[in-house]
Amino acid sequence: MTTALPVTETLALSLQAGVLHVTLNRPDRRNAMNSKMVAELIQVFEALPAAGTLRAVVLRGAGGTFCAGADIKDMAGRGAGADAGTASAEQIQQRVAQHNRLFGRVASAIQAAPAPVIGVIEGAAMGGGFGMVCVTDIALCLESTRFGLPETGLGILPAQIAPFVLGRIGFTQARRLCLTGARFDGREAQRLGLVHEVCADTAALDARLAEVLQQIRRCAPDANAQTKRLLLRVGEAPLSEVLDEAAQLFARASLSDEGREGALAFVEKRLPRWAEPE
Repeated sequence: MTTALPVTETLALSLQAGVLHVTLNRPDRRNAMNSKMVAELIQVFEALPAAGTLRAVVLRGAGGTFCAGADIKDMAGRGAGADAGTASAEQIQQRVAQHNRLFGRVASAIQAAPAPVIGVIEGAAMGGGFGMVCVTDIALCLESTRFGLPETGLGILPAQIAPFVLGRIGFTQARRLCLTGARFDGREAQRLGLVHEVCADTAALDARLAEVLQQIRRCAPDANAQTKRLLLRVGEAPLSEVLDEAAQLFARASLSDEGREGALAFVEKRLPRWAEPE
């Protein structure tokens, strides 16, 4: 990462051997997302494409909880402003809609991060936290982690995260979970395809995270970024267009420094430079 880490109030940021650790840091509120956290997540993740090469991003919550969703107290005040007493109902509605749209911007930015994003999910992942799990590339959790979409039980909608939930677990299960608010644990989350692996305790979770990071280090950074970009294009464009683009990406990669190094390392029966121990 070629730029300095930004100063943030609600996120703890740490860069370790090319891995950016982003920790949601409002443990007293179970890491519920307020306006400040939303703005800081956007700031951090939207800057990643221009920030230089990262091997991975680890997204986690402080205090043993991933994210309890939106901060309801903060959300309740979003329609308020200096003109709250004089603003029309339509103006207030538009203000609330603009704030809500930012949740979708967070999810989009995380999903589009060029480096693999690993979610380490403990405690609870509710509402917006559930949505963030849906846009990680690799999700690891504890058996005891609780998941759910409680929005309709609060009289609101999972508006911005619904498309990402649908993309992660499919229409049938997304419809059931959105319309019931059902809570479930890590094993059920794995069965649904929401998370990839489940660990019995924190020690096992940390050990598995280290193993996954080591696996990612065996992959070429730009090849990973271009592969992720290609996967996200599927369904967004006609198949023939995606395949044409894939052919060009493959040719570019084959002739790149990474492609040449990968082929040479294979022939010489050694690790490529990017996979060598730090």
